[in-house]
Amino acid sequence: MPLEKRPRVSVRRREVALLIETSNAYARGLLQGVVHYIREHRPWSFHLMEQGRGDDPPPWLAGWKGDGLIARIETPRIARAVVKTGLPAVDLSAARLVPTLPWVETNDEEIARLAAEHLIERGFKRFAFCGDARFNWSVWREKYFVAQLAGVGHACAVFRPQVAGGDVAAEARELTRWLEELPKPVGIMAGYDIRGEQVLNACRAAGLVVPDEVAVIGVDNDALLCELASPPLSSVIPNAHRAGYEAAELLDRLMAGKKVSATARLIPPLGIAERQSTDVLAVDDRAVARAVQFIREHACEGINVSDVLRAVPLSRRVLEQRFQRLLGCTPREEILHVRLARVKQLLGETDLPLYVVAERTGFEHVEYLSVVFKRETGRTTSAWRGEAQGVIRGNKAGAAGRT
Repeated sequence: MPLEKRPRVSVRRREVALLIETSNAYARGLLQGVVHYIREHRPWSFHLMEQGRGDDPPPWLAGWKGDGLIARIETPRIARAVVKTGLPAVDLSAARLVPTLPWVETNDEEIARLAAEHLIERGFKRFAFCGDARFNWSVWREKYFVAQLAGVGHACAVFRPQVAGGDVAAEARELTRWLEELPKPVGIMAGYDIRGEQVLNACRAAGLVVPDEVAVIGVDNDALLCELASPPLSSVIPNAHRAGYEAAELLDRLMAGKKVSATARLIPPLGIAERQSTDVLAVDDRAVARAVQFIREHACEGINVSDVLRAVPLSRRVLEQRFQRLLGCTPREEILHVRLARVKQLLGETDLPLYVVAERTGFEHVEYLSVVFKRETGRTTSAWRGEAQGVIRGNKAGAAGRT
């Protein structure tokens, strides 16, 4: 007897609007995170227009009958348009113009901490910040960068342009004069990569040598922009992929009728992409500089502190004292730092199995690598690889489609 055919159940896809600009690497990373979420769950139908930061809301939004929105609410116009829909929504902007909405953003305190530590590790004693007061995230990064340095006894100069009205040329001249007047050598955090590129251009105009006189680190790790900078720009890597994923998860809960609080979800950065703009050791102690250079060149060969001591004419006690005084760490900690930086690079850029990563970074046992990585980063190697490769895929996709 033939089996009775069951009627097909048609499940309507939810309609979700994405009011996220496609003009920068961070925003494209957010979109990649949203895509990752729906691939692991039920698919949605998306409404997305190519737009830039601060553009007007799309005309179709006024009469749109969808299910929810994920938006970078950067202007009052976008805020009013989102609220007027009456739909579940999640905000991905630091502007915080609709405080009743769930909010996912970068952890700017952690970003500033990584940038400060990166410059301190390179021996800098003088610091400066160059941001953009129009954006909350830049203001917060300045605040936390200054506080982080103050906590270890360092002052920080801040660039505050006096020109008004968007006179780009006048501001560039003012930035050049500011850089000329800073005591050297100096380590500078730029609030974002475009600002970092502007600092590098101003250094070139002033005849300042990067990174020997001025080292510069940006934020966002826009791979194309950072590599085109002269010299290539070091940058803090935000986890935009995870921010987009969590925003999609929150919206999914809202559309299912669940309550979601409006408290901030702050996403920590992945690490630092080190490039030529900070590839320097700003210390007068030649023995320490030589030891650090030796560590950077050979850390992944399985060296230990005894090997470093054979490269420099110092006792272990003296070397450790000078490291602590100048760099704030021990030679052993510096070796581990260099190894873990290489581990992160291999996890993010390759599909090598973990035992090969361990072999190539000086860890004798893969189990020990896993334990150390979790202890130092708070994440497993597999979790870090998934997040990092999501960011890299987003950067590559954005670079391929950029005009």
